[in-house]
Amino acid sequence: MLVRDGFPGQRLRVLPRPQVRTALEAPLTGRLLVTDAGYFPHAAAHGRVRMHGAREAIVILCIDGAGRLDLDGVTHPVQAGHAAVIPARTPHTYVADERNPWSIWWFHVAGSDVAELVDAIIGGGRGPVFALRDPYAAITAVEQIVEALERDESAATLYATAGAAWSLLARFAADGRRGEHGSSERMRVVQDHLRAHLDAPIGVEELARMVGVSTSHFSALFKAATGSSVMEFVKRQRSARARELLLTTSLTVGEIARRVGYADAFYFSRQFRAVNGVSPRDFRAQHGQGLL
Repeated sequence: MLVRDGFPGQRLRVLPRPQVRTALEAPLTGRLLVTDAGYFPHAAAHGRVRMHGAREAIVILCIDGAGRLDLDGVTHPVQAGHAAVIPARTPHTYVADERNPWSIWWFHVAGSDVAELVDAIIGGGRGPVFALRDPYAAITAVEQIVEALERDESAATLYATAGAAWSLLARFAADGRRGEHGSSERMRVVQDHLRAHLDAPIGVEELARMVGVSTSHFSALFKAATGSSVMEFVKRQRSARARELLLTTSLTVGEIARRVGYADAFYFSRQFRAVNGVSPRDFRAQHGQGLL
């Protein structure tokens, strides 16, 4: 028999349903609202079977032990350091492991932004269970949500918990876009190198050697981590640096071009216009007087 709650040392907060209905009609909490949250330590026999799903999306962080999630006919093992994200109104079952029951932080969220956030997290083949890139930060975020709801259920608290949940879900979505943790960390090294050497020639083979992979594999990893090719990434970074110099210095367009890696000022201007829609001179004229 599965146990819903009642574990020694647990923490649990559930908003009253009338308050949930009112909050979901308000401008801010209508977009995202944490309706329930808690912590279940060593939750032996814990589990739920929801044939029609839950009204809200559910986020579970497993910090110890293990369990499983059955969703859309697929069983997903859940281990310590994993998160599980379950869309609203989707049939599912989750169960703590019999021999090594999980300890979990969890929360439910509703609102107009939730479906899109959940799709950004688990869509594209990532699946509903994934390793946490930064378990400490994720756990801290959910703990803050629980602590806030333990203090009170005021509008200010609902705003604060919504912000914490939105930030965590957006972080999960961003992590998914960056690909596997190891490869994304290597690509971050490359990105930092490129930003520090915007005025230098670009050598993809050299960048691949920097992280110890083949050129073809490097290109795939880089695009998965950044969403663009190396050349497009560098063009946009050079453009960003050029915008900064146009707004904060009196350097000529030719001098700025050289500082961001273009020997030809005319070519630089064409590249700048491709990104910003205006020439460097027009950008300076339009924006230079509006900064604090």
